[in-house]
Amino acid sequence: MGDTLYDTDLLVIGGGPAGCAAVRMAAGVGMRSVLVEPDRLCRNLYRIPALNNVLGGHTSGPALADAVAAEIRGTELCRVELGRYVSELRAYEDRVTVTLDSGARLTAPYAVVATGVRPLQPCDVDWITAPDGLTLPPLWQAEAAEGRTLLVLGGDRPVGTFLRAHPGPGFRLLVAYPAADAYKTEEIREDPRVTLVPVEHLTLADDGAAEATGPDGVRHRLAADAVYLSLGSAPAAPAGDLVRGADGYCAPADQHPRVLVAGDLRSARYQRIMTALGSGSEAALHAYYADRL
Repeated sequence: MGDTLYDTDLLVIGGGPAGCAAVRMAAGVGMRSVLVEPDRLCRNLYRIPALNNVLGGHTSGPALADAVAAEIRGTELCRVELGRYVSELRAYEDRVTVTLDSGARLTAPYAVVATGVRPLQPCDVDWITAPDGLTLPPLWQAEAAEGRTLLVLGGDRPVGTFLRAHPGPGFRLLVAYPAADAYKTEEIREDPRVTLVPVEHLTLADDGAAEATGPDGVRHRLAADAVYLSLGSAPAAPAGDLVRGADGYCAPADQHPRVLVAGDLRSARYQRIMTALGSGSEAALHAYYADRL
């Protein structure tokens, strides 16, 4: 491309697996890119202690993240803007412009938006009542120490990952989850360290004490040494010209032709490392071919 009207050939917003795959694919077909990431590259991968579903022989998130980050740093056609976030995205007939938190603006023919998701907190779900402003740590931060009982709110997939990362006995998980999460608990149902607690509603106090109301309407207290979250995620999209569905996700087919959505931001159904890598690569190729066909 190389048009002087543009700062680069492709803007990539988000430095997770999808965004990194996009810039690698772009470089492979000769496109320049700028990758904007407010944290570190592949930051969420560093929070996954055990992997069993990715290519390349990596068995932990940090190992995969280190490998991906090293490749991005060695990609000459990619300029990485770390420590910056996109405050606004605007799409026009002939270009996309993003405004950074610094006030700087970048323009390209296309943008890949791969900002992913953020973890849900108790205030984000209707089956938990909690004090205003209460935030709790995600399960990946928990210590699986001998004799500890951990109350886990939600039955999302990280529970299974946590158990695989800590194969030894000695700790116990009380997993409180709503009916909508029942199918997610299948992989942990037979683990002797897990006690499943289906609930209609759960009330949290400031000190972490929890009272659960079961499907039968009976109330009971849940005693644990600490409380952690596995509630799932919510989409984290920048402001501006992105079309969001009722669930907050940004379906690729609904977007402006110059805005390409990749990774977890697309849908709650395809939040996997492998699908993120594939969608990021596909988005970059779409931008490459769009002006050549």
